[in-house]
Amino acid sequence: MSRAPRRALRLVLAGLTLAVTVPGVMAQGFERGGTPGSFDFYVLALSWSPTYCDGPGAQREAQGQCRPGRGLGFVVHGLWPQYTRGYPSNCSSVERAPTRQAIAVAGEVYPSEGLARHEWRTHGTCSGLDPVSYFQAAREARAAVTIPEAFKAPEGGTRMAPIEIARQFVAANRGLRPDMMSVTCRSGQLQEVRICFSKDLRGFTPCPEVARQNCRAGEVAVEAAR
Repeated sequence: MSRAPRRALRLVLAGLTLAVTVPGVMAQGFERGGTPGSFDFYVLALSWSPTYCDGPGAQREAQGQCRPGRGLGFVVHGLWPQYTRGYPSNCSSVERAPTRQAIAVAGEVYPSEGLARHEWRTHGTCSGLDPVSYFQAAREARAAVTIPEAFKAPEGGTRMAPIEIARQFVAANRGLRPDMMSVTCRSGQLQEVRICFSKDLRGFTPCPEVARQNCRAGEVAVEAAR
């Protein structure tokens, strides 16, 4: 191989190395790092607790979210800053740990303190807000969403088409459209409903990339609250 092709090959390999190792480089829509406060909209992720507790949460939250008798249905998983394409995460190298006041606010919407702290570190640091304000924003977003009656306190499991779940949320929330949300599933079970909000949290907003994450199963199991 002549010197010119060898030099070109080295440049290509160097570029690939940079793309893999430099923080902040987009990878599969994910950007580690990012500038706090620099994003396009929020996603409020509402997790179906029975599905979580049927999987890894069973041991992790045995005395918290998944404790028998809590009867939890939809719970706040997180409030996530998003780009039009992709999303930032872990945006601050100097993390401000949530104060007891912040954790008290988080406790109004998050099912466990451990989850609240994780969400602050991973997503809250990208919001441009302090911990108290970030958890207040999560509380505000959650208060703006009406959970359909069928999901408020289900006593028995059922099966339902993801599109029907979306329809029920649209019917229960004025201004919400199918292109402003997604229904996700895991192993044939309802996992989450993700709803997109404008950056100022004044209303729902279209989010094509999030909407494309819709579960493609014909039906999913909606396990009863425990």
